[in-house]
Amino acid sequence: MSDKYETIIGVEIHVELGTKTKLFCGCSTDFGAEANTQTCPVCLAMPGALPVLNKKALEFAIKAGLAMNCHINEHSIFERKNYFYPDLPKGYQISQLRQPLSTNGYVEIDVNGNTKRIGIRRIHLEDDAAKLVHAGEGEIDETVSSAVDFNRGGVPLIEIVSEPDMRSTEEMRAYCETVKSILEYIEVSDCDMEKGQMRIEANISVRRKDDHSIWTDRSEIKNLNSIRYAMRAVEYEIERHRKALEEGKTLSMETRLFDVNRNTTRAMRGKEEAHDYRYFPEPDLVPIEPSREWVNELLHNLPELPHARRKRFIDEYGLPLHDATLLTTDKKFANYFEECVKAYDKPKVVSNWILNELMALMSNAKQTIDDCKITPEHFAGMMKLIDNGTISGKIAKTVFEDMFNTGKTAESIVKEKGLVQITDENEIIKVVEQVIAENPGPVQDYKNGGTKAIGFLVGQVMKATKGKANPQLVNKILTEKLQS
Repeated sequence: MSDKYETIIGVEIHVELGTKTKLFCGCSTDFGAEANTQTCPVCLAMPGALPVLNKKALEFAIKAGLAMNCHINEHSIFERKNYFYPDLPKGYQISQLRQPLSTNGYVEIDVNGNTKRIGIRRIHLEDDAAKLVHAGEGEIDETVSSAVDFNRGGVPLIEIVSEPDMRSTEEMRAYCETVKSILEYIEVSDCDMEKGQMRIEANISVRRKDDHSIWTDRSEIKNLNSIRYAMRAVEYEIERHRKALEEGKTLSMETRLFDVNRNTTRAMRGKEEAHDYRYFPEPDLVPIEPSREWVNELLHNLPELPHARRKRFIDEYGLPLHDATLLTTDKKFANYFEECVKAYDKPKVVSNWILNELMALMSNAKQTIDDCKITPEHFAGMMKLIDNGTISGKIAKTVFEDMFNTGKTAESIVKEKGLVQITDENEIIKVVEQVIAENPGPVQDYKNGGTKAIGFLVGQVMKATKGKANPQLVNKILTEKLQS
């Protein structure tokens, strides 16, 4: 069935900007404060209170537009988006539609080794709604009661609206991760999805490949707070649309919610269009008219972006594409790699340890690179112990885990646990001779041409020395003894 149809996906990403104060007032944006303690007459919509635009929020929004190759419009306006909901004290949201801040941009994504350009229709500024806190178990419509926390109301947002250029959940994942990475690189948002700093809304429709006039009306899935959940929700919705086409059914254009527990979507309401919100210009705010000089200055001061850094890692450090991509997706991770390379100038070795050993330890501990106790200097110190033969690569993995857990240096851990590698040939010869004497079967197998037997014998020597014997010496001495 899937070969007959083509998926069309567009994404809207809402991102809280990392300013210290709200978009139109001086209230703090700190996360986690006691409910309703970060409010004022402006963000509570008291009569007569007037909004004043936060210049830093405007700067961050322009930087986001520039980083995503958008045109920054010389004239844009705020508008009132009218709807009534308990989390919206004004009865409208201050947003942008017809004359937004940024338009006609793009980002490039990489999927299965192929690069694709995803268009960005617009990036606009708006204020966030307050937060509804629901009591009870189950879905929102099963809640016992609801309260409103206005601390989030008025926090500055940018909404990044893509063109419907994505054709699979993998492309959608790559797009969301690319946008997130860019925003983190330019330091306009932490994009912490667990704190609601980045939220995804996906629009999906499906059409016949052989006849583009046969397609489903789009549905929008709201408030997806993780990329993984977004993929699951869209995968379900794609199948729902394909099944409708296969059965000749008509789907109505609607907004839907994702049920994480049931792994399904369900109808929330009919899909609104722009005219349903009765947009009209915000009379209390003047148009936004950033000077060309300021925009050019912001463009000139943009940091190195993920794609450029990835290319540099390949060219400068000789890393393969796979390594460079994984290392540069997260800015802090990339910084850590470069600091390690400054301390130990073997980029591929550093990359292997970070991507294999460190990432596994961080994943198991549910930590980020910010939590990592292994400093670049300590990392380099361990690598030098391997190079000078003090410890083997196998022992180094044990030492590395201890460093990760304790923050101690490799040298101190090696001394404490007596992990110095055995490089004395006479000591290794004694163990080798003992292993040969205790394993006549594998010895005979080797002499009969069974070369795999030597791997078993090496393992026995390493076991007898608790992994401390130098592996190269063990192999050399074993081979000599077996061939004599």
